Amino acid sequence: MLVVIGALAGVLFGGWTGLFLGGAAGYFLTPVLRKAIFNRVQDAQTRFIDPMFEIMGALCKADGVVTRDEIQTVERIFDTLRLSGTLRDRAKAAFNRGKQAGFDVEDAADRFKAAGGARPPFQQIFLQFQAMAIAADGVIHPDERAMLLRVIQRLGLTEKDLEQFEALLRSGGQQSGYTGGQPRAASSHDLNAAYLALGVSPSAEDAEVKRAYRRLISENHPDKLAARGLPESMRAVAEERSREINKAYDRIKEARGMT
Repeated sequence: MLVVIGALAGVLFGGWTGLFLGGAAGYFLTPVLRKAIFNRVQDAQTRFIDPMFEIMGALCKADGVVTRDEIQTVERIFDTLRLSGTLRDRAKAAFNRGKQAGFDVEDAADRFKAAGGARPPFQQIFLQFQAMAIAADGVIHPDERAMLLRVIQRLGLTEKDLEQFEALLRSGGQQSGYTGGQPRAASSHDLNAAYLALGVSPSAEDAEVKRAYRRLISENHPDKLAARGLPESMRAVAEERSREINKAYDRIKEARGMT
C-alpha cells in the first residue's frame, strides 16, 4: 500500500521521475512501518497480559494452594487468547509473579485499568477469565472471591456484577460444574440463578424477562463487542458468554412455558 501511495504522490509532484522515487520510498518504508505497527501491537498486548495473569496467579493462590485444575484452566486461557512463543512465556511469568506472597493485586488492577481494561468489553472478559481460573475445581474459596471483588471494584464493577456473573455460570452449568462454593444446586436453585443471571425477579412478567434477555444478549454480542474494541482473539470467550445467557433464558422459558 505504501508503494502505491508513494508512487502516486511522486507522479503528482515529480512526474515519471517522481513516480519511480516515490514508489521506491514506499517500498523501503513499508518494512519500517510494519515493524512499528507490530511493536505497538506487542506493547498493547503486554500491557494487558502482565497485570491480567499476575492477578490470576494471586487469585489462584489466595486460598493457599494452586490446584492442578486451576493450572490446566490457565493453560486453556492461554490457548483461547492464542498466546504462543514470547507472549505465552510472558503470561506464565506474570502468573508466577502473582503467586508470590505479598503481591499487590490493587496495583496490578490499576495497571490493567490504565491499559484500557476499564472499558466494558474488557471488564466482562477480564471477570470471565478470572472466574474461570478460580472456579476450575468447582468451588470459589471465600478468600479468592473477596480478592476478586476488590480487584473488579477498581475496574468499575460492583458486587452485583459479580453475583450476576456467578449466577450465569451456575445456571448454565459451565466452568467445571461451578457452584460458587456450595454443593451442586438443585434445579429450582438453578432456575433462581437463571433469573439472577438475567437481572430480573422470578415474579417478573414474561415481557420484562424477554426485554432483559434481549438487552443482555445485545450488550454481549461478539460483533458489538468487537466494534467496541474487543480483540478477535477474545471472540471465543464472548461467544461462550452469549451461549450461557441463552441457556439461562431457555431455562426460564421452559419453566414458564414461554414460546
